[in-house]
Amino acid sequence: MTRVWDVPVHDSTRVRDVRVAAEAAAEHTGLGRDRGAAATLVATELATNLLKHGGGGRMLVETVHDDLGPPGTGRGPALQLAAIDHGPGIADLAAASLDGFSTTASLGAGLGTCRRVSDHFEVHTVPGRGTVALARIHAARRDRPGHRSPDDGAPVRVGGINIPLAAAEHSGDAWACVRSGDVVTLLLADGLGHGPAAAKASGAAVGRLRELAHLPPAELLDALHPALHDTRGAAVAVARLDLVSLRLDFAGIGNIGARLCSGDTWRPLLSRPGIVGAHRPARLPQSSLPWTRDSLLVLHSDGLPSRWVPPPLSRLTSWDPAVTAAVITRDSSSAARPARDDTTVAVLAPTPQDQRP
Repeated sequence: MTRVWDVPVHDSTRVRDVRVAAEAAAEHTGLGRDRGAAATLVATELATNLLKHGGGGRMLVETVHDDLGPPGTGRGPALQLAAIDHGPGIADLAAASLDGFSTTASLGAGLGTCRRVSDHFEVHTVPGRGTVALARIHAARRDRPGHRSPDDGAPVRVGGINIPLAAAEHSGDAWACVRSGDVVTLLLADGLGHGPAAAKASGAAVGRLRELAHLPPAELLDALHPALHDTRGAAVAVARLDLVSLRLDFAGIGNIGARLCSGDTWRPLLSRPGIVGAHRPARLPQSSLPWTRDSLLVLHSDGLPSRWVPPPLSRLTSWDPAVTAAVITRDSSSAARPARDDTTVAVLAPTPQDQRP
């Protein structure tokens, strides 16, 4: 089941809660003592900055996986730390990233340290709208500075954000992305309802993905039905990208949202009504669309409002996909529109040419 540590940071006692969550998550991910200490340091720095300079926010801590590089290049699980706020933003990000920089007007202290000890570290900020700081830490430290994506060498990158309803221990949503030869398959599942029973259903779908990743999306969804028969069922969407033909195939059952951006145009991808594991449509069509260097795919569960507004397109494909997911979830939420279910956003994007080895 998907385990997420969702810690709101609105007073000093919550910084300790973030540190405790990072320690537990590091052990859950299998980081070991040294990398676990690095994760705890980064989590503490980001939580402190949320409180002092972001006006408060939330920390999301979870295990993510790298499976998109060429065969044999995967680095295994990593601990992902995301600090998200609606604060004043950072006026001068370059200066704020220097060691020792601090100002009461913006997030800054500790960013240089976070970047240095993380395997991947990225900050997205817009003055007046807020900041997203994202770090990933692997069990084994990479040999070069940790400012590049953990899926170096892959033609695409993937990332996501998973927010359990009411900070529950387990999320009823789950997503995964695997590579099988020249095919990359992204799956997002939303177990009916929320809580452990919903997590069991979505986990069953994700658990079968690796052995079914060679199948086209419609066939994969059909093969998932037996695996979810003993659960309450789930909404599931599958996107399959052929890295040779550069075609993206998509099919979905249930209320998983999907949008494909190409150039400056967003196109919705439609799922069919039904429940994987309980009720499947008699006919399940499969969409097939071209994938280009500026394409970007967003899958999301129904915890996200259906009419969410995409971030500005200017640098969208250059961001880490998990940062894009975090910005989407942050900008789509408000106190007047509280989430009514678990919220997950998964993003598939091309690897910028200047980031390839």
